[in-house]
Amino acid sequence: MCLGSLLSLAYLLSIGAAAPAASGWQFVLKGNSGVVGIETIIVSPTLAVIFDRASNDPLKTPDGKDAWGALWNLVTNQPTPLKLVSDSFCGSGALLSNGTMVSVGGNIPPAEDFNQTGAVDGRMGLRLFGPCADANGVGCTIFEDLATLHLAETRWYTSTTRIFDGSLMVIGGIHETTNFYNTDPVSSFEFFPKKDGGVPRPSAFLERSLPANLFPRGFALPDGKVFIVANNRSVIYDVETNTETNLPDLPNGQRVTNPFDGTAAMLPLSPPLYIPEILACGGSHVSDTVDPETLSCQDPASSQCSRITLTPEGIKKGWQVEHMPQGRIMPEMILLPNGQVLIINGGLTGYAATTSVGITFGNSNADNPAFTPILYTPSLPLGSRMTQEGLPTTDIARMYHSSVTLTPQGNILIVGSNPNTNITVVPPGQPGFSSEFRVENLDPPFMSMARPTLSNVPTKIAFNERFTIEVNIPAGVSTSNLKVALMDLGFSSHAFHSSQRLVFMDAVLSKDKRSLTITSPPNNRVYPPGPAYIFVTAGETTSVGAHVMVGSGANPPVPDQGAFGESLS
Repeated sequence: MCLGSLLSLAYLLSIGAAAPAASGWQFVLKGNSGVVGIETIIVSPTLAVIFDRASNDPLKTPDGKDAWGALWNLVTNQPTPLKLVSDSFCGSGALLSNGTMVSVGGNIPPAEDFNQTGAVDGRMGLRLFGPCADANGVGCTIFEDLATLHLAETRWYTSTTRIFDGSLMVIGGIHETTNFYNTDPVSSFEFFPKKDGGVPRPSAFLERSLPANLFPRGFALPDGKVFIVANNRSVIYDVETNTETNLPDLPNGQRVTNPFDGTAAMLPLSPPLYIPEILACGGSHVSDTVDPETLSCQDPASSQCSRITLTPEGIKKGWQVEHMPQGRIMPEMILLPNGQVLIINGGLTGYAATTSVGITFGNSNADNPAFTPILYTPSLPLGSRMTQEGLPTTDIARMYHSSVTLTPQGNILIVGSNPNTNITVVPPGQPGFSSEFRVENLDPPFMSMARPTLSNVPTKIAFNERFTIEVNIPAGVSTSNLKVALMDLGFSSHAFHSSQRLVFMDAVLSKDKRSLTITSPPNNRVYPPGPAYIFVTAGETTSVGAHVMVGSGANPPVPDQGAFGESLS
């Protein structure tokens, strides 16, 4: 289990115990990533893995080659190059039930770059990063063996989600390079580890959602099924029966997958019913039959957010429409431990990708960066859920090929942006956006406040289990509405956060306010087995996340665990 050293974990859990009063949200520069952060995933309490395409990034591997993967240290703010074999460009990934990170898919690297990188075709790539016990990542590497470990089909612009048995479902993609639409689709699902003898499962839904269905947005539902939205279509897929149930289309022709990238998230799940709701925001209302040569980087993006409750009554009611303060192309949504949703990154106009619409801004299909985030509060009434009040404005454009993730420390890591073919510096006054290596944190107000601290947290928790942790809540902080969140921090790429998840857990605070007795999720469908972070929010403050393994920690696929139906306690 990738828990880091006990010393580093204790340090992280103690951060902020005696901090001064809040100073508000703020963007903070943290250093240089060395590779463009197209894809990002947290792999331990102190480390994130960042992937780029195999190109001319400045970070070098020990053998002098150009790196396109790096370990980012969340404490020292320094990158360490990772030696990769295949090109991870525009892939996806997630964590398995045993804690292993899997990077999936990629692209064919340019032959002329081989001497710089040594990269080979990554479209069938599977890159494994095992649980890393060293807080600085010493000795932790990516494993690849393309001869024996690979996908069944070539997949570029694919998506993934961890499902109820702890394995990875791989969704859609394209076989070859595309200028704009999905013209050579991979209209199938497959799994890692393999199911069905490794034979992909054809999907009528993926065919139906063409041609604007790259990077489908997939979510493992609390009953074990998978919800997918692609283009303006939606479906519930039953993994166990291999059947699809079509759901209502997004209203008003809203399209939320590449090249009309909006974003989507499953809102926090709460006991006792864990009713799933999906929120899809931004993208475009342009027809998917339009010739991209007629499009412009100045075309307004959609401000629409569409929300649906996945119960029979909610599905019959359909999608509920609300609006962001501005339209956004290529935004991303990050679940926060208090239950709010942060909408961040992207542009106000244009489309995803590069040099493929009639009027571009330099190489970029999009323009007018969205510099100020939005906070969305799901529990508020319709029409009052969005705010930008008190949120800061950055001066760094986070456009195509940027990524963002919640960290175990409770703040937001923001990296990348590169709407260019290779590493590019755009001279001042010229159109376009330079390749971006600056790393930012977006710090919530509590990062400068006294915060709850957690201790004696078990490293492994079973499903449907009561367990007790020690908690130190700062004087003066309200305990009237404690929230305990179990979170998968997910995998960020192309305006989507695969496998991101928040499950609230019932918790009882002791009379002396020094311990919490918590009830874990009832089974492995409510929370797919694997790594997680426990965050405690008291008043306006949130703790550092405690890293735990949920379930047995066994290699996937794992059997059902916990309680179901009448056996729920």
